Amino acid sequence: MASIAVIGGTGALGKGIARRLVKAGHDVTIGSRSAEKAQVTAEELGAAGYAANADAASGKDVVIVTVPHSSQGDTLALIKDKVGDAVVVDTTVPLVPPKVMRVQLPSEGSAAMQARAHLGPDVKLVTAFHNVSAHHLDSDHAIDCDVLVFSDDIEARKTVVDLCPGMGLRGLSGGSLGNSAAAEALTSILIYMNKTYKADGAGIRFTNLTEAPAIP
Repeated sequence: MASIAVIGGTGALGKGIARRLVKAGHDVTIGSRSAEKAQVTAEELGAAGYAANADAASGKDVVIVTVPHSSQGDTLALIKDKVGDAVVVDTTVPLVPPKVMRVQLPSEGSAAMQARAHLGPDVKLVTAFHNVSAHHLDSDHAIDCDVLVFSDDIEARKTVVDLCPGMGLRGLSGGSLGNSAAAEALTSILIYMNKTYKADGAGIRFTNLTEAPAIP
């Protein structure tokens, strides 16, 4: 099992991801701007530990960053020198309130490219979990949604794909880090679909992938 920090682990997405990682048997540390707030969530989920974000990111196999786009830069700068050889998974989607149903990618092309600029070329950067409903993750039921995983580092990408089955998800390689823009854009479309079709957390599923991992 892996040692994993969830940065922003007291938020909706972070808590949902952490819940499923704990259930899968991983050694999970909840990170938050407030260690006291992290402690409350860690105790609720049965996580192995808690800490302020920078401390939580130290000495881990995987560091998953689950913060709003507005906090992405500051958070990545805070943990950049702490993550070492860890695989850093950025879940950031560049939503621009109030028009969150409209695709508005940044000038760099994606939040993934912004993350690369913040972290530098040496960090093992992966992006994932853009299109999975936070409230579905923060539950025990099966989720009818695939997780697209992007990275220029093939082994780091595989690490995250391999985490997904234990979380009750199917992880699929989406290719290079630049391809993350497609999944980031899809989040705005899913928000639109939720409103238009009164869906309870619409997701995506790829069909006819005969060599893909089995659906949990």
